[in-house]
Amino acid sequence: MPTHPAVNIFWFRRDLRFTDNAGLFYALKEETPVLPVFIFDPHILSKLEEKADARVSFIQSTLLRLKKQLEDHGSSMRILYASPEAAFSQLAAEFDLKAVYTNRDYEPYANERDATVRSLLKEKGIGFYSFKDQVIFEKEEILTDTSGVYKVFTPYKNKWLAKWQNLQLEEFFINPSSANFHETKPYPVPTLQEMGFAKSSIIIPPSTFDESVIAAYDKKRDFPAIEGTSRLGIHLRHGTISIRAAVKKAATLNQTWLNELIWREFYQMILSNFPHVVHNAFKPQYDLIPWRNDEEQFQKWCEGMTGYQIVDAGMRELNTTGYMHNRVRMVVASFLTKHLLIDWRWGEAWFARKLLDFELASNNGGWQWAAGTGTDAQPYFRVFNPESQTDKFDKDKAYIRQWVPEYDSKNYIKPIVEHKFARQRAIETYKAALK
Repeated sequence: MPTHPAVNIFWFRRDLRFTDNAGLFYALKEETPVLPVFIFDPHILSKLEEKADARVSFIQSTLLRLKKQLEDHGSSMRILYASPEAAFSQLAAEFDLKAVYTNRDYEPYANERDATVRSLLKEKGIGFYSFKDQVIFEKEEILTDTSGVYKVFTPYKNKWLAKWQNLQLEEFFINPSSANFHETKPYPVPTLQEMGFAKSSIIIPPSTFDESVIAAYDKKRDFPAIEGTSRLGIHLRHGTISIRAAVKKAATLNQTWLNELIWREFYQMILSNFPHVVHNAFKPQYDLIPWRNDEEQFQKWCEGMTGYQIVDAGMRELNTTGYMHNRVRMVVASFLTKHLLIDWRWGEAWFARKLLDFELASNNGGWQWAAGTGTDAQPYFRVFNPESQTDKFDKDKAYIRQWVPEYDSKNYIKPIVEHKFARQRAIETYKAALK
């Protein structure tokens, strides 16, 4: 009887790279050969409404590139389309499986999934080891002086910076050509079509650090008509670049960009410690706000047909490219929640559907900030004026002209709500609900 080959598995998730990958590094330190595995999870994929979802195309093309690198050196990657439980049951039947290594994820579903897989493997006598990789500091590594969790960004940032300055960042060097990967013939890969998807035509920005953009980030980041932001969000989300590399670049080149990376960690920490934010306001009293939730107005917002030029430009950019400029994200979110009094969860879900760089913690945190419902949020009585935002950040209307070419013609629609009226209505509605 042939014996099953002994392997350890490295389970790729939000860490699609060989370079500077903590869990993969520790897996490869063991004597047992490592079989890399990625699982396309139907539980996650079934929630995606766009069948030509650019993120699924991006993940698959990235996996094929990694798989090819391995195959150039006599190994391969196992890519499965199955529930994680079914996938690991199958792998445990095929191999003498010693242990599974992976990097931690902090979203509620990921925590449940990992607990289920850990339990399943334990029953079979297989170890499950997870590592910190997608953040510099995890759930309870940055605490107040009384060992509490920070709920305001600035003191969190100050403690984060103080701790980071005394931290020796570990680097996880891996050479795929000489590492201890399981030797095997190439494995087949499920196609996009087999998983119910089609290839997207959306162009993914490169994963390289543009040092000139990062160096000028603080001066140019607020102007949507120019290339003033890194466009690395999708790569941080899926781990095609490491957060350690990003933080090192930021510390060297631009403190404002570093600040944005710390905001990312802050929201990951909030989600880890307060998972109720996924479905509810961080501040419970804000769940009492009587949202208007006008479906027709929501649809006009989604389509970029509100009659407010910068709002429409942002929504059309998002729908076309999977990206929206950071400043404009704040404007469109404020408009939906304050001008239209539509529940922030509706906007959050639309962004989750469309954004290439969607990740739950930051998307949720950003929307709750804009709605005034979250930690360290914009106060409810501060309502962005789309016209003054345009005057400040797109004065020549270059951004608006790109996405709303009809903005100064008779074909452009009238505003769906008047600013002064909407602002007053929002303030009065919030004030009454928060008595």
